[in-house]
Amino acid sequence: MNGYLGITLPNWVCTAYYESSYNTQAINHNRDGSTDYGIYQINSRYWCQDGKTPGSKNICKIACSKLLDNNITDDLKCAKIIATEAKGLTPWVAWKNHCRNRDLSQFKC
Repeated sequence: MNGYLGITLPNWVCTAYYESSYNTQAINHNRDGSTDYGIYQINSRYWCQDGKTPGSKNICKIACSKLLDNNITDDLKCAKIIATEAKGLTPWVAWKNHCRNRDLSQFKC
């Protein structure tokens, strides 16, 4: 992930921390009827298919349930697709509010 689209690893780690506290089983139900899943809180309206969200685009071509296990390979693949479409991490509100233009030294691996 480090350097993908010029995004540093601390930005990816910070985003996961503030989105889910690194909880791969995190689920958040949104007011619009969509749901966010997994460590990166990937949304069912656009990125994954949960069978409950009407009009899901499923751009990552993945079942949302696959984003809830401890193998985050598919989560990272989808996160890269999201970042590519957005040309960065702006789709993640947590990144905008907690990581963007901040000292991320605590997230270095």
